[in-house]
This record gives sequence, C-alpha cells and structure tokens, in this order.
Amino acid sequence: MNVYNTDKSRLSPHELAMASNTIIRQKYNKEFTLEFSRDRKSMSTYVSNATKGSTSTDSSSEKMFVKGAPESVIDRCTHIRVGTQKVPMTPQIKQEILHLVHQYGSGRDTLRCLALGTIDNPPRKEDMDLVDSRKFITYETNITFVGVVGMLDPPRTEVHEAIARCRDAGIRVIMITGDNKNTAEAICRRIGIFNELEDTRGKAFSGREFDDLSPEEQSEACRHAKMFARVDPAHKSKIVEYLQSHGEITAMTGDGVNDAPALKKAEIGIAMGSGTAVAKTAADMVLADDNFSSIVAAVEEGRAIYNNTKQFIRYLISSNIGEVVCIFLTAALGLPESLIPVQLLWVNLVTDGLPATALGFNPPDLDIMERPPRKSKESLITPWLFFRYLAIGTYVGIAVVWSATWWSMEATNGPKLSYWHLKNHFKCRAGDKEWEGISCSVFDDPHPMTMALSVLVTIEMLNALNSLSENQSLLKMPPWTNKYLLYAIALSMSLHMMILYIPMFNTVFQICPLSLEEWLAVIKISLPVILLDEILKFIARQYIDRGIKSKPIIEDVMSILKNDLAGIDKISNHQAAHID
Repeated sequence: MNVYNTDKSRLSPHELAMASNTIIRQKYNKEFTLEFSRDRKSMSTYVSNATKGSTSTDSSSEKMFVKGAPESVIDRCTHIRVGTQKVPMTPQIKQEILHLVHQYGSGRDTLRCLALGTIDNPPRKEDMDLVDSRKFITYETNITFVGVVGMLDPPRTEVHEAIARCRDAGIRVIMITGDNKNTAEAICRRIGIFNELEDTRGKAFSGREFDDLSPEEQSEACRHAKMFARVDPAHKSKIVEYLQSHGEITAMTGDGVNDAPALKKAEIGIAMGSGTAVAKTAADMVLADDNFSSIVAAVEEGRAIYNNTKQFIRYLISSNIGEVVCIFLTAALGLPESLIPVQLLWVNLVTDGLPATALGFNPPDLDIMERPPRKSKESLITPWLFFRYLAIGTYVGIAVVWSATWWSMEATNGPKLSYWHLKNHFKCRAGDKEWEGISCSVFDDPHPMTMALSVLVTIEMLNALNSLSENQSLLKMPPWTNKYLLYAIALSMSLHMMILYIPMFNTVFQICPLSLEEWLAVIKISLPVILLDEILKFIARQYIDRGIKSKPIIEDVMSILKNDLAGIDKISNHQAAHID
C-alpha cells in the first residue's frame, strides 16, 4: 500500500524498508507528544504538514499518530483505513481485529502487539491542555485504525530453567506486566510459570479484574496468583502488601520511577541496571545484567553463604564442646590432666583456625535449591543442630580422655596402670603397698598428653571434612570439592608434626614424638567421628529435611514481581544484559 504515491523505483532495499518512516518524517513536522499514560494505555504525536503542496489523500494540515494497547486504541476508533480509503469501523470489524490480536498474542510466537492509528482532524494545538495528562484521552478520539504491529520478543533460553529451579526451591514466581492478559498468559506458559494445560482461573488477573475484587478477595487472590497483567504502579504496592500480610518474604524487581514505592516496600527491592536512578536509589540491590537468572543465582549463593556460616559455627562449637567435655571428664573421674592451657591455646588459635577459615570456600550443597526457604525468624542454631554439636563434642571429649588413658593402661611402651591407679594418681607415694613396682614419675610422662593432643587435632581435622556439608554425605561431596580445606588440613597437621618432632617445642608444649603403634591408636580413636557424623547426616536427610519438605504450606515465599509493560523484557533476548 503506497498511501503517499512515493516513487519506489529508485529506492534501495534498505530505503524501501524504511520508506514509511522516512516519507512521513519528510512530509510532517513534529509539534509535540502526548506521553503514554496507564489510564488510556496509549501515546500520540501531533504533527503539522511540512509540504503545503502535498499530493496526499489527506487534506488536513495537522494530524495525530497514535499507538497503544490494541483493546484501548481500537475502542476509540471510528474508522478503519482500507487501502487508500477510510471506511467506518463497525462492531464486527472490531471483534475480528481483537480476535486476530488475541491469536498473535497467545500463539506460538507470542507477539507483543501495538495498534496504530491516525486522527485526521485533531483539535487545534492552542485548544489542548498539555499539562494535565488526564485530558489526553479526550483528544485521542475519532481515531482511524491503520493496523497492528506484532513484535517478537522471545524469552531468554535460561529463564524456563531458572523458574523451574525457583519452584524446586520453594520460591513462587509472580509475573506483573503491562502486557495484554492473553499475551502475558502465553508467555507464562512458555517460561514455565503456568503448565501448558493449566487452568489459569484464580491465578491470573488483569488490573481491572483485580480492582473489581473486594479487599478480602484481593488478599485471597494474592495467595494463589502467578500473574497480573495491565497493572498500574499502585497495584504493585498493593500486591506486595497483601503478600506481606500473609507472612511471605517478597522480592520486587523494577526499573521505572513509578516502581520506586513497591521497591521500597518489598523486603528485597531489586532495580535493573538499565533502570532509572530513582529506582536504583529505592532498591536494596541493583541487577547489573538485567537477567532473571542472576536473581536465582543470587538466591543459591545466599543460601550457600548461610550454610557455610552454619558449618563454620558448627565446627568451632563442636570443637569447644569437646574440649569442655574433656576437662570436665578428667575432673569428674579424677584422672590425670589430659590437656594443659598452652595446648588448648595452640589448638584453638592455630590448628583449628586454618580449617575453619577454609570452610568459607565450601561449594553449595547438591540439594541446596531443592529445600524450601527457611523461616525468616528461624534461629541460626536449631535444636537439632545443637544436638548434633553436643553429640560430636561429647565424642571428641571422650576420645581425648580415652587416648590418654589408653596409653597409661594398654600401650606396649606404657606403664600398664590400672584404672584405680589413674584415679588415685595424686596419692602416689614411693614405698606404699598399693604403688609397689610403680614409679610416681610415670605421671609426669608426656606421652598421655601427646596422645590426647594428637587425637584432638586429628579429630578436628576429620570434623572439618564432616563440615563440608550440613547434610550431604562425604561419598556425594568428597573432600576434594574444597581444595582450600585440604590445604588447610595439611598445613595444620604439618604444624602439629612440627611441635611433636622438634625438641624445642617439646619442652614448651610438654609433649614428645609418638611411635607407629601410638599413631595407629590415634587414627583408630579418631576415625569413628566420621561414622558418627554420617549417621547424624543420614537421620537429617531421611527424617528432618524430609519432614520440612513435606509440609503443605511453604512458610517463606519469595515473589519475583516483574515490571509493567517492559516487564518480560527483563527476561527476554530483547534486553540483553535476584534470597535465603
């Protein structure tokens, strides 16, 4: 269709493709623009004829070019251009056009549609109030429908997987967009928010449908909704309020000035890197690459950091509990001292410190994105975790005391004392009948303390391996998944060997070198800590975690609320460029 009778014979293919835009710019001068507003869902440009001698079929010297949401623009159309003719718009034609738009928007390609039109006899610009946007709709009337343009904006390939991971992690993704409801539903099906055959009744609402509900119905709708279309900024803030009233944790994404209130109200406001300065200021974090998948990656990273913090605390607390149990047992049983203060300082400040630091480099658990979000008020140390700390710590304490006792009672090169002798060591007197054949100097032998210290250090190194994951077995997450931890353990053991086999340190720490038999005993006493922790992890996987996953209500929900109008662009190829 050549409305302006343009000579196309001398135009290159590129010029021909741009001909409509080029010719219109040559024939008309732009006067001003009536910016887009959400109430009328359209915008228009007011132009005047630049060529008085135009051969155009339109005689008016002023025009308005209108574009906007098809249902809004078509509703205000009185005529339709067919070829070079302008004919009246009938209800039947309107329905046919809207049906075609519905097919474009909900079809395989999910086109985002805009209706185009002209106003051939607009009001005089002197009579138009350009300040009050509420009056713009009165100027955009008697529109002549020109056509519909469908823009292909496919979602990014990684979005479907990212939303599936959110679902596995107990995160409910809600899309809020300014798009047509049918288009939005089709996109939701493509990216996995809705299943292909899922009934969207009660789960998808347009802004107008949401407004028609009572406050109680709106609140209930937010419990189950996965999509809101054709919404205003006020809707976003209201949706966040309803979600928060249900005890849910919300994350809101946005890039415009009007998104700022909702970004501020949400627990986690996420501004787009390409967004306005106002949105970035109101947000808690800025998504530099405008990629929805980055939010999911941030959730995974946040959960991993939280888990590593728990493992760091678990490692140190169980170690300290073990030392306390050791001191308590020796005092309660009246046994000789197993550890002295300088040895405890060495363990706490040097040998334990290196693996504890390396635990910060633990990889995420294999099932970290298959667990529901934790409660926002959940304690860092739960009763079950505290029980695990006590169980491991108790074993550490008993093992340390037993290693010292073993050397005194059973070691080949030991004195082979009885338990009575150990318990009454402070009563040892040369010449007493009870101590016949026993030298009291045996209680000054450094071997028992060396055994106790070596067992404590070895168990702590094995316990560091246990701390690679909260509940995953070492068979699934082997030690080499954190090479820094292996380096730290090797360095800690090297330091322990240094104080054992360098005479200068023997005097300071009151220890001595160990024989092969004694080292084998150290390993035998220490290794069961891995078996004990594997049993506790198995119980956690089979009963504790499974019980949490089977709860019918997810206590903590993160709702990713997408932006209006350009909302899907944040997860699409068109815009090339996220928490527990």
